[in-house]
Amino acid sequence: MPVSTVYRGTLAHSTRDEALQILEDFVLGVDAEGKIAFIEEGQNVDSLSQTWGFQTSDVIQLEQHEFLMPGMVDTHIHASQYSYSGTALDLPLLDWLNTYTFPVESRYKDLDYARNVYTKVLKRTLRNGTTTACYFATIHTDASLLLGQIADDFGQRALVGKVCMDCNSTVPYYKEPLKECKDETLRFIRELLKKEYAHVKPVVTPRFAVSCSSSLLHTLGKIAKNNDLHIQSHISENKEEVKLVKQLFPDCKSYTDVYLKHDLLTDKTVMAHGCYLSDEELKIFHERGAAISHCPNSNLSLASGMLNVRNVLNHKVKLGLGTDVAGGYSPSMLDALRRAMDTSKVLSMQDAQHQTLTFEEAFRLATLGGSEALSLDDQTGNFEVGKDFDALRVNMCIPGGPVDMFPGQGPKVILEKFLNLGDDRNIAEVFVAGRRVVPFPDL
Repeated sequence: MPVSTVYRGTLAHSTRDEALQILEDFVLGVDAEGKIAFIEEGQNVDSLSQTWGFQTSDVIQLEQHEFLMPGMVDTHIHASQYSYSGTALDLPLLDWLNTYTFPVESRYKDLDYARNVYTKVLKRTLRNGTTTACYFATIHTDASLLLGQIADDFGQRALVGKVCMDCNSTVPYYKEPLKECKDETLRFIRELLKKEYAHVKPVVTPRFAVSCSSSLLHTLGKIAKNNDLHIQSHISENKEEVKLVKQLFPDCKSYTDVYLKHDLLTDKTVMAHGCYLSDEELKIFHERGAAISHCPNSNLSLASGMLNVRNVLNHKVKLGLGTDVAGGYSPSMLDALRRAMDTSKVLSMQDAQHQTLTFEEAFRLATLGGSEALSLDDQTGNFEVGKDFDALRVNMCIPGGPVDMFPGQGPKVILEKFLNLGDDRNIAEVFVAGRRVVPFPDL
């Protein structure tokens, strides 16, 4: 298949063996289906042009302070909470949900309201370099389907979940009876799959064990298994929540055991937070192939706790990063990456033996790690031949940008500066499966 686009310059990505691999003066070709056709050293451009049928004059040359990197993967974000992001951070988790979250999410029965917020969160996350997002919507089927449609319209790769909850909400109008929840979840899955969107799929979404009866959890476990679907929820975010789960499920050995006994811990499961998981629970995560979404901004902003990322990685549990809007106040994965490093440094201050997370490791978590956590690493997450070209074109010398560059600073320094100081102004272009999605076309 002939290539449609060819880039030459610096590439930065992660592999399973290297947290950061920088390829200087490489040529990358993208075919007509948006997949990476080849990655070769720049000196081979003439022979590549003959093999793949492109003109060397058509090669897009990256500037000295530009590079390509994989798109970032947000493994946990509540699209429905975006309207109040940056506010309402004064309460602990359970009070926060009942005071702020449930009343706001109940508004999504209004599709005009939903369309406004969901359009804005799609545009904001894409501008910030999120090419893949795992979304919580609300209990409303039609609004959740609308989120899927908007994600497809803008070209973002997305897992979209209709939220399921049937108990323990102090907002009486924001929950569903068991049968209605089951029926509407099946309708949501059926209708979303019928659309045959290229990169938008449903994910089974029990809110968390506190707001779901055992019957509902069993039902959702069966639905996920029968339809071979992804699963997302929350686990061990807050100490009071962990205590409450023990009271609600006395026959379960742990929070992890709750999901395990209800067939909700699979190799396509991603659980947000995990701050208080024991080593025994992490072993179960590893054995089941389930993943954790580390949401450091939210963990700090709601004073929930701090995840020991090093311990999770040592247990060989799949791990990605999440913004967790609006518990996390920023929709940017760069912020999630920075807060992950901050949390690791705090843990190092508390324990001199703690091995601090490096920026290279944080970069991997934001890209390949996230795709592994969502079981999408066969399609995206790094630059490998045959994978979809999900990528950011980063320009560190953008006019009016947030970073100053100096002579002699090589590509590794340039990348580190972007990760620590850059923002959406530095992200010149965003691609999903070869399609340029930022700057936005007229829709």
